[in-house]
Amino acid sequence: MLLSSFSFYAYIISYFISPHMKNEFKRFNLEKLGLLTIIIEFIGATGLLLGLVHNILLTLSSLGLCLLMLCGLIVRIKLKDSIWISIPAGFFMLLNLYIFLASIK
Repeated sequence: MLLSSFSFYAYIISYFISPHMKNEFKRFNLEKLGLLTIIIEFIGATGLLLGLVHNILLTLSSLGLCLLMLCGLIVRIKLKDSIWISIPAGFFMLLNLYIFLASIK
């Protein structure tokens, strides 16, 4: 949970300080969704941390981040990005799927 949460916080920070992240959204033709994506990631990352105390937040946040990363992976596949570039989205999708499944047991 901590790895996922802190990784999303790092991505959020890099979105605001690195032009590369905003350029990626332009390349995806999703420039208008960049800030919304960042807000969703912030809510999800925060929910993972709060989920340490309230399991329902962990369940909802991990599911949301898993679905967000699934969408990211689909975008990368449609753009024919290499496997190497697509690995982070796949990794975080699977990590949050695991967190989700563990939280509902």
